[in-house]
Amino acid sequence: MAEQMLEISGLTSGYGDVQVLWGIDMAFSKGEMACLVGSNGAGKTTLLRTISGICKPTGGRILFDGTDITNANPKAILQAGIAHVPEGRRLFQGLTVRDNLMLGAYLRTDKAEVEHDLDRVYELFPILKERHRQAATTMSGGQQQMCAIARGIMSRPKLLMIDELSLGLAPKMVEDLAHSLTEINRQGLTIILVEQDVMTAFELARHGFVVETGRIVKSGPTSELSDDPAVRAAYLGM
Repeated sequence: MAEQMLEISGLTSGYGDVQVLWGIDMAFSKGEMACLVGSNGAGKTTLLRTISGICKPTGGRILFDGTDITNANPKAILQAGIAHVPEGRRLFQGLTVRDNLMLGAYLRTDKAEVEHDLDRVYELFPILKERHRQAATTMSGGQQQMCAIARGIMSRPKLLMIDELSLGLAPKMVEDLAHSLTEINRQGLTIILVEQDVMTAFELARHGFVVETGRIVKSGPTSELSDDPAVRAAYLGM
């Protein structure tokens, strides 16, 4: 049985008096690529924001590599090895591609290894090397998404969480990003994808969770979820 990297039990969370997550139970294995799918407003983004410490849980427990991070702050969670690529990319306006990438490594002190990882992301996303002096927010949406993912990799995480990988992107760009993510996952990085495009998510990930109204309503291998009549009717238009 694969070793568990992230274990979540009874998790509740939200914003002020508005509860969004209701008793979330889930686990992710080391080295896997998993996905969270569901309609807009289902609670997927809130779940990622709670794991990364941006939203504080109101109940439950989050274990990462055996350590309780339930009430840790975002800096501590990043230092523990969880990087979060937010919806909308959130690149820093006015800064170059290289500067944005280096901000991903701002907590690191191993300068030689940081430069090594910079070369690695340039190899993974050659367009970023070509445009390393360009203001990051002047690139195309797909190139900005590459930059946001690469910035997350620059923290040298154990777990990379990506919110809405394909949102607003052309199919060819989604295909290119999928290829890159498959490669970094093959190299051992655990990845959690949040996606409204269920077909894309199921093609990339081996395990999936279906989120509805802040609850996990189905989970299992994506090959099985894609054959589930309820999932096909609700999310695949079949």
